[in-house]
Amino acid sequence: MKFNFLFITILICTLGFSQNKGKVAGLITDADVNNEAMPFVNVMIKGTTNGHATDMNGKFELLADAGNHVLVVSYVGYESVEIPFEVKPNETTTISKALSSGSVKLEDIVIQSRVSRTKETALLMVQKNAVEMKQSIGAQELTRKGVSDVATAVTKTTGITKQEGSGNIYVRGLGDRYNSTTINGLPVPSNNPEQKNINLDIFSTDLVEYISIDKVYGANLYGDFSGGNVDIISKDYQGKGFVKVKMGASGNSNAISEKDNFKVQSGFSDSGFSTRSIPSNPLDSYNFETLSLEKKTPFSGNFGISAGDSYNVGENGKLSLFGTASFSNDYSSRNEGSAASGINENATGAGGQDGLYGRKFDDYSSFGYSTNATAMANVGYKINTNHKIKFNSIFVNSSSQGTEEYAGRIVDLANDGNGLIRRSTFTENKLFVNQLLGNHRFSDQMNLNWGVSYDKVNGEMPDRTTNTLNKVDGGYTINSQSAPNNNRYFQSLNEDEVAANASVDYKFVKTEDLAFKGKLTLGYNGRFKKRNFEATQFNLKTDNTFLATIVDPNNLDAFYNQTNFTNGAFKISTFRGVSGVANALDPQVYNGDQKINGVFANVEYQFGSKLTAVLGLRGENIVQKVDWNTQLDPEGDSDKFEKNAFLPSLTARYALNDKQNLRFGFSKTYTLPQFKERALFVYEDVTEVHIGNPNLYPSDNYNFDLKWELFPNQEELISVAAFGKYILNPINEVIIASPTNDISYINTGDMGSVAGIELEYRKLIFATKEANANKLSAGLNASYMYTEQELDSEKVKAENDYNAEFTNKKGQFTGASPLLLNADLTFVKEWNDKNSSVSTTLAYSYFSDRVYSIGTAQRGNLVNKGAGTLDFIVKSKLNKELGLDFGIKNILNPTINRVQENRGGDVSVLSYTKGINFGLGVNYQF
Repeated sequence: MKFNFLFITILICTLGFSQNKGKVAGLITDADVNNEAMPFVNVMIKGTTNGHATDMNGKFELLADAGNHVLVVSYVGYESVEIPFEVKPNETTTISKALSSGSVKLEDIVIQSRVSRTKETALLMVQKNAVEMKQSIGAQELTRKGVSDVATAVTKTTGITKQEGSGNIYVRGLGDRYNSTTINGLPVPSNNPEQKNINLDIFSTDLVEYISIDKVYGANLYGDFSGGNVDIISKDYQGKGFVKVKMGASGNSNAISEKDNFKVQSGFSDSGFSTRSIPSNPLDSYNFETLSLEKKTPFSGNFGISAGDSYNVGENGKLSLFGTASFSNDYSSRNEGSAASGINENATGAGGQDGLYGRKFDDYSSFGYSTNATAMANVGYKINTNHKIKFNSIFVNSSSQGTEEYAGRIVDLANDGNGLIRRSTFTENKLFVNQLLGNHRFSDQMNLNWGVSYDKVNGEMPDRTTNTLNKVDGGYTINSQSAPNNNRYFQSLNEDEVAANASVDYKFVKTEDLAFKGKLTLGYNGRFKKRNFEATQFNLKTDNTFLATIVDPNNLDAFYNQTNFTNGAFKISTFRGVSGVANALDPQVYNGDQKINGVFANVEYQFGSKLTAVLGLRGENIVQKVDWNTQLDPEGDSDKFEKNAFLPSLTARYALNDKQNLRFGFSKTYTLPQFKERALFVYEDVTEVHIGNPNLYPSDNYNFDLKWELFPNQEELISVAAFGKYILNPINEVIIASPTNDISYINTGDMGSVAGIELEYRKLIFATKEANANKLSAGLNASYMYTEQELDSEKVKAENDYNAEFTNKKGQFTGASPLLLNADLTFVKEWNDKNSSVSTTLAYSYFSDRVYSIGTAQRGNLVNKGAGTLDFIVKSKLNKELGLDFGIKNILNPTINRVQENRGGDVSVLSYTKGINFGLGVNYQF
């Protein structure tokens, strides 16, 4: 009886107590970043200890006594806000607030909302909450993995690899033509006439806040998309003044082992800046620069400086300044090499007879020296919490200087065919990017974003030299069976591009917690580019009476000089003729003009608490014109096509619970041919010749994605994605039927398809909860894909002036690796109140065999064999100011192999090692 009385008393008291309680709940957003949800904001009832931080979605909920209270909302670097409110018994009071940095002056930190975009945890939060299927990699992860350029950075994400020897990437097995590149959402032109996209390894990660990769299409993107879009978000500094200086040294084991023989073309500045051009009167006199090689000491270095500051302007304004400049150089060497071309289908993996090869070089070597000079200035002006503008200016000068030597049997040489081909190449690419961006919030419902850019590319290949020699008793002689066997080549590319983006967001259907269920976005994108390309090759044809002259390969100036030219030892000509021909010096040219105008509408709507979807519609008008005057068409011609594209898209996110999402995506896109692919122009390499095809036309693509993801905590992720692509009239590089086995660009069949699955896993293995952390984490991402396309010789014959007799009726997409793998293990230790730390990372990457080009005339496909890369990186902070870095990359130093997969076995086409890279760096921040 006593127990029952006590129980009833407690129950009555509890009920009475609960009746005097209520709830306060709401959403905290960031007024400085387009009202994005803010996690980890402190929310507390004033004068009490009742409070906690907002969740990953910026939401909070507190239980409070009935009556009047004050809610204190605070976040480091933002203005604290006090909000009076009343709690009524058994009711919920809703409070939602947008925080702003306002006039806060930061002395010890930068604004966390912005800087957090460099952090892995914040980027995971963005990925979790976004409706779009995005992957991002921030400055923190790039630093941890020792990544120094954007091309390498994106390969650390799922389903992306880099083409060997370049900065070109493959996304889900689809190469350069299927991908796109933007900086801050605005397109950027290519610096290479061979490529659609800019070479990503010219961008230092010093410029980067984070990199966003869209592998699922949305209507706000240009429709020339199927693999992915890489968006480089430049740094946007918001903190106190600082100056940071860094320097380092590095080396490559292959290059150092060849230090006594490491030579490249002389006469070019070590800075990577050149003023060399076509000499005066090149057909009437020999005014060319030396052919001698310059010995280099192959130890690399780098230097960089960054600075930033921010200033209050009036009551609400803020001016932010950031700048960085850096220079680095690098020495590389391909050792233990061999190369071949023109391989007959009867050649076998056992080696075959030399007569089955057009060219068989048992000794192939390459020495390279490259530079990268980068500068960026960023000026941001926040007029007030609602209006901001930003100006970015980026300059990159990248150069590469290399000498390649091919020694062996060359079928079209005289005597026994043994000879030597040496090619020395210097390329310099200047990129200027200028952007003006704006964001304007007119109300809680309406927001305007806009951007304009003017970009300019200047690419130069001044004085590429090619020399072909016969090996004879006593040394070498000049081979001159064909005039181009010895030549000087000059190439210039100039491209100007203007682009504009504008979009208006309008939110609708306001909820009780003051959020909005729907958002309508209307936008416009315009892209207008012009390209001018010129190339002149001077062929040096040796007179028959001098063919037996013994020459020194390391002193070819002794033969190619003004005296011998005057004496008639050789003649100089272009494809148009010799001196005296009226237009002999007119270069080969092609010009490109492309205009893209696009409008789009996106409707995003939240159906209940779990399902959010975005329906997009985009319309584009594309006009592309190419004209040319080349050795293949000396009279000149032009070609133009126009395409109107209607591109629907749908993405949806279903929140299974607070930690799990299910995502879906479907879209239609297209793939454009590039200027160079449609211009009737020939580009010759030592083992390959490419020729344009004016009959090339766009492909249409249908894309499908399904993804499940789990976020166990703020540092962990498990995701599985399935994807598929159906491509109509796919474009491929193909060896066409011709006397010289040229490679061209052709719509090779009616259809092709890609299907695959991706897995990503990030795990925090252990972490201490002390002020100074000890943490071990691991990451793994892998993808497996299957690609297949029709190869239709009759279609090629009907649609083109070229023929291609495919060895197989079906084949894989070029560049597609069935298996891609990235894994890393990181240990972090902090001390001295986090002012000192050390981070060690072991990172491994692997790609399986992938098709380089499609086999024809019974020859097998050319295939790049799979290889793995292992890196070890150490990053340390000795104190607040001083840091030391150390890294060893390509530890496994695998042999890079390309083979021709003939029926009788694989035949080696290219083989070499790159060597192990190691480096040491120091940085100091004032």
